Amino acid sequence: MTGLSEKTAAASSAILDELGTLRPRVAVILGSGLGGLADRVDDATVIPYASIPHFPRATAAGHAGRLLVGVLRGTGQSVLAMQGRFHLYEGWTARQAAFPVWVMKRLGVETLVVSNAAGGLNPAYKVGDVMLIEDHVNLMFRNPLVGQHHDALKQLNVERPGPDMSAPYDRSLMRVAEQAARSGGFGLPRGVYVGMLGPTYETRAEYRMCRALGGDAVGMSTVPEVIAARQSGMRVLGLSAITNACSPDQLGETTHEGVVEAAASAGEKLRAVVEAVVAAG
Repeated sequence: MTGLSEKTAAASSAILDELGTLRPRVAVILGSGLGGLADRVDDATVIPYASIPHFPRATAAGHAGRLLVGVLRGTGQSVLAMQGRFHLYEGWTARQAAFPVWVMKRLGVETLVVSNAAGGLNPAYKVGDVMLIEDHVNLMFRNPLVGQHHDALKQLNVERPGPDMSAPYDRSLMRVAEQAARSGGFGLPRGVYVGMLGPTYETRAEYRMCRALGGDAVGMSTVPEVIAARQSGMRVLGLSAITNACSPDQLGETTHEGVVEAAASAGEKLRAVVEAVVAAG
């Protein structure tokens, strides 16, 4: 059976065949409704996931399912953008959800920006706000590092089978993001992201639980990718577009279509932050 090392080698080789001389050091994972940022990747090489060996297929609405590599407008820097990700609720394992991050490691990516659409648990948040993730709680109860694949990870120059997660999100990148928000005239509160398995949206009791655990926003992605990135030694910045206010006592109906539409409304704020981080290298 083909192992992790062989699979990441095949996937990265296929991507490199398309890239020419471009070798981006920053990658961005674009979540539900946030794929519009990809329109600012100029002279992009577009690689459908279906053409990359061993890559899963994006099936969630709002996820185009392709890689774009080019120069992010306004930064002068090349970037790799994932237009769509892989959720555990689609049936993928945590390791499959994290697989693109290990491929990025082979490609030479050093900084990963993860974005997602999330429900706002903090009563101060409004739809269209962007939260800077400073920590997370893994209530997916899945971890991409489970299993006997340490030898394969060593071939990726990864020496952290059990990485320290006391500070998974890079503080220096947070400061760059906050400066971009100040320059853009919008707030960028720091908060805790709670990762849930999904695909159902949370009950009132579950919202109360997440808030009691210290959560400020809740979603169904991001955590496996961040774990793999930290294990790989990447710097990570996390951003949540707040798509609905999750007040248990005034809870309205949540739909995926509504989430995608609300996430798009945060696009300009996300663009400003991502461009600042990419420009900083």
